[in-house]
Amino acid sequence: MNRYIFQLNISYQQFLASYSGAASKVQVITTTGLRLQLPATRFRPFLTQIGVRGQFRLTTDQKNKFIKLEAL
Repeated sequence: MNRYIFQLNISYQQFLASYSGAASKVQVITTTGLRLQLPATRFRPFLTQIGVRGQFRLTTDQKNKFIKLEAL
C-alpha cells in the first residue's frame, strides 16, 4: 500500500464548482512534494460550511488504485 499525506484548503464556494461540473478534479501536493490529482467527489464527505480544510491521508494499492481517503 502507498500512503500520501497532504494539506487542503478549499473554500465552500470554490468547492461548489465541482457540483456544477466546472472543476472535476482536485490537484494536491503531498508532504514529499509529489503532485497528485484526485476526483473532487472523493472530498464530498469532508465538505463543511467553511469548505474542505485540513490534513488528509490518501491510501492506494500498489497500482495506485484508490483505497481510502481520510482526514487526520
